Amino acid sequence: MKKVFFIAGELSGDIHASKVITELKVKEPHIEIEAWGGDRMSEAGAIIRKHYKELAFMGFVEVLLNIFTIYKNFKLCKAHIEAFAPDTVVFVDYPGFNLRMAKWCKSKSYKTIYYIAPQVWAWKKNRIESIKKYIDKLVVILPFEKSYFEARGVDAHYFGHPLTEEISTTSTQNKVYDIALLPGSRVQEIKRMLPVMLEACQKAGKSHIIAKAPHIPISVYHDYGHDNLKFESIDQILSMSEFAFVSSGTATLETALYGVPQIVCYRGSAISVWIARRLIDLKYISLVNLILDKAAIPELIQEDLYADKLLATYNQIKNSPQAILEDYQSLNAILREQDISAQIADLILASSL
Repeated sequence: MKKVFFIAGELSGDIHASKVITELKVKEPHIEIEAWGGDRMSEAGAIIRKHYKELAFMGFVEVLLNIFTIYKNFKLCKAHIEAFAPDTVVFVDYPGFNLRMAKWCKSKSYKTIYYIAPQVWAWKKNRIESIKKYIDKLVVILPFEKSYFEARGVDAHYFGHPLTEEISTTSTQNKVYDIALLPGSRVQEIKRMLPVMLEACQKAGKSHIIAKAPHIPISVYHDYGHDNLKFESIDQILSMSEFAFVSSGTATLETALYGVPQIVCYRGSAISVWIARRLIDLKYISLVNLILDKAAIPELIQEDLYADKLLATYNQIKNSPQAILEDYQSLNAILREQDISAQIADLILASSL
């Protein structure tokens, strides 16, 4: 009987891994799957040994402050894997933790597959050596990554972007709100982004709704806003809104696939951003702009992210978003493939033989 262990450290990883687990269960009904992950993976049929909400730490400073907890997590994860004795370990994104676990797994002769490749083309390029040594097969989700990794000796596979399986068509639901607010899925992000987004909406007199991360208590949002805030899931608010203010990350791509014009927002701790600016070699921070290799959507970063500038940028593009929408069509054509999770499941099953 085949046995697979997944490690996903964040909400997006939980969502994408759940699709693959569903396909594994269809293709191999008796397969045993254990994981570090979340509710979606559990619903798909994995036994969750630790929830990702206990794992997410954002930025250089936050990692340092939680270093002892992270060390304990490594020991616990190793113990869970050894007790389960899987044929294959699948690492889903979350590279700071997963690449270290991959090294240990390889030393124990487990087959290793990495799904959602670390963005070594942006920063920490030395990670390519760890990928070459410890990862048997790498699944990338951005089209330019396959040739990048293959040129460096990595067995890389591209099947499309998994978000296109979540978002099959542009929503035709009536637009109820002016602006959707997507302040991120971590407390630190919400603390820094939500007050600025709310202030801009209030100054403009625009109706708005917030994407609530399911693992974040509602009280966190009310700490940075008033008591009359309205919440829905990301897919719901993007269906209901004309525009979006989006914290940088996968949500920028999701917003684009829903066809909602957006402004990308990012503000980190001063020390984390100072370090990042010296290590990261990128023209853009949003996946939309990176994939299209152009400034298709505006990005307000750090000192440029304040309510008046956010509002001014919104006013510049709200009445004539056609250029953004045309770029979204190009993006969709680049990313959309067929049976993405099913092909990844096939790759995992083949590795377990």
